[in-house]
Amino acid sequence: MTTTTVLKVVLARRERQILQGLATGNALSQVALGLKIREGTAAGYLKLAKSKLHGVSETASAVAVGYALEAIDRPPLRDPKTLFLPREQQDLVPLIARGMAPAQMATELDRPVAVVRADGRNLLTSLQARNRSHLITRAWQFQRLTADEVIAWLR
Repeated sequence: MTTTTVLKVVLARRERQILQGLATGNALSQVALGLKIREGTAAGYLKLAKSKLHGVSETASAVAVGYALEAIDRPPLRDPKTLFLPREQQDLVPLIARGMAPAQMATELDRPVAVVRADGRNLLTSLQARNRSHLITRAWQFQRLTADEVIAWLR
């Protein structure tokens, strides 16, 4: 029995649609509009999805856990050799996936908060990501974040 089988999570159709829409970098209001539901209703579905996904509080974390546990469709992979990420940026990926704020990341990495914020902005640019949730999708595509990494911090 694989680790993902043990930790299997099944999201309802709307929960999955909301999370997948957010994973593409869309705002919750855009996702709700596309699904022809109210933003408050979409927020409710997102809250339910987060609670099912091991109680994560951040949307980026929900996307990471969703991919790792195959609760949402994983994006197509790209050749990781086509993307260079400096170590300072790469170090942020798993911390963002865990939902850490810049101050928490700075403490974890023993770096000044201003430097972590700058590295985070540069990481968004390097990955051509619109926001933190989309960053997780892009990091997943370039195999800079894996199911094993995510599952390890869920335990």
